[in-house]
Amino acid sequence: MEIKLAKTDEEIIGCYATMSQLRPHIKQEDFLARIRHQEKTGYNMAFIEDENEVVCTAGFRFVETLAWGKFLYVDDLVTDEKKRSKGYGDKMMDWLFEYARENKCQEFHLDSGVQRFFAHRFYFRKGMTISCYHFQQML
Repeated sequence: MEIKLAKTDEEIIGCYATMSQLRPHIKQEDFLARIRHQEKTGYNMAFIEDENEVVCTAGFRFVETLAWGKFLYVDDLVTDEKKRSKGYGDKMMDWLFEYARENKCQEFHLDSGVQRFFAHRFYFRKGMTISCYHFQQML
C-alpha cells in the first residue's frame, strides 16, 4: 500500500470518486480544473490505491504564519466509505505527519466539521487535540 502524490491528470481524476464523498458539491467535470488551480497556491493531493482503486485521498498545503510557524494544513481527508476501518486513514495520517516533519514543519493542522463525530474520534486516536474554534462568515 503505497502513498503517492497525484501529479498527472489521470491520477487527479482517479481521486474524484473518493474525494466527492467529502466534497459532493464539486462536479466531476470541474474537479481537475479546480485541483490544478489550487496547485498554484501550494495545494497537493496524496492518495492510496488498493487493487487499482483509490481508497483514500488527502489534499494539503504548507502554510507559514506568525502564530504557528511553518505547518502542514490538511484541506481534505477522506477514505472511501466502503473501505473504512481497514487502516487506510491511519496510513495516510502517519504519512502526512512524516511528510510534515521531512519538510521542517513545526505543527500539523486540520479543520473538521462539527458534525463529523467519527472523524473526530479518529483524530483523537491519532493524538490530535482541539486547539481553537474556527469562525466563518458567509459573504
